[in-house]
Amino acid sequence: MKKFMIIVLAAAFGAAGCGPRKEAPAKIPAGTPAYNLAKESAKVIPALDPDLSTPVVSTKGFNVTAAEVIQMLADSMGSQADQFKSLDAVRMKGFIDQAAVQMAERKLLLAAAAAGGIQAGPEEVQAAMDAQYARAGGEAQYAELAKQSGVNVDFVKRGTAEDLTIQKYLDGVVAAAGEVTEAEARKAYDEDTAASVRHILLLTQGKSEQDKAEVRKKMEEILDRAKGGEDFAELAKQYSEDEGSKANGGLYEDFGRGRMVKPFEDAAFSVPVGEISGIVETTFGYHILKVEDRKKETRPFEEARADLEAQVKRRKQSAAVEAHMDGLKDKAGFKLIGL
Repeated sequence: MKKFMIIVLAAAFGAAGCGPRKEAPAKIPAGTPAYNLAKESAKVIPALDPDLSTPVVSTKGFNVTAAEVIQMLADSMGSQADQFKSLDAVRMKGFIDQAAVQMAERKLLLAAAAAGGIQAGPEEVQAAMDAQYARAGGEAQYAELAKQSGVNVDFVKRGTAEDLTIQKYLDGVVAAAGEVTEAEARKAYDEDTAASVRHILLLTQGKSEQDKAEVRKKMEEILDRAKGGEDFAELAKQYSEDEGSKANGGLYEDFGRGRMVKPFEDAAFSVPVGEISGIVETTFGYHILKVEDRKKETRPFEEARADLEAQVKRRKQSAAVEAHMDGLKDKAGFKLIGL
């Protein structure tokens, strides 16, 4: 049997305005899979109870509640969403907070697109759905696989239409970033283009400020030990909460610019090779990095130019989108309340 898995971490329930009047919080219908999932999850975190309307993100025009996140999870992942209730409290909180932020950002982008008269057309949406049907072996097979997995096909269609609308809107944002000049490409040519680092991560997602202070204190102790000469790789294996790298001593090899979150990237490309950073905070938590190696471009400039221009373009576009999103959030009075 083919595996059928549609992961839509950051899907919103339609465009939302940003005026002074708040939307009424969405409720999960009793007896549904989402309701049952929320009830089970509330045994770990009581605020996830579906009979509550626990706000996780607040704006002037709407809140995103924990119930909305649970509903999204059930709609997008069907029966596989049941894995959520087996998470511990820290991971549950981290998922809910991250998903709520992304859902709120999505609503703001959809509202901005609507204000600009931007919307994906029916033919574009149908083409995108046809591509999904084709990968499943046809529309009938897609519907059957969705039914077996408990995935809400209407949710997928709505999410696809929203994805296309957001992409059309962001196309205009990234266009404003401008073309890459030869001077920018030559500057990138002279910079290190790849880094290899070991890192240790202590997660802070979903934690209170008091808990974060305790995590930082623990990281300061680990940093003192690392700078005191203890083996960094062994410390990473023992303490890092990054499951993707801890078994390998926290190692990430030869990643280019624009591949990591900015504070992490800034440290990876600025701390001298062989040395250890201070504590670096990202949306994931607190990191310390040991820079193992950095590499420069070895090809002649003209041979590497196309790749360099593409790299610089990605960075400029990413910065433009981030700045634009920050502007929308500031205007909307965006606030992460957290669980």
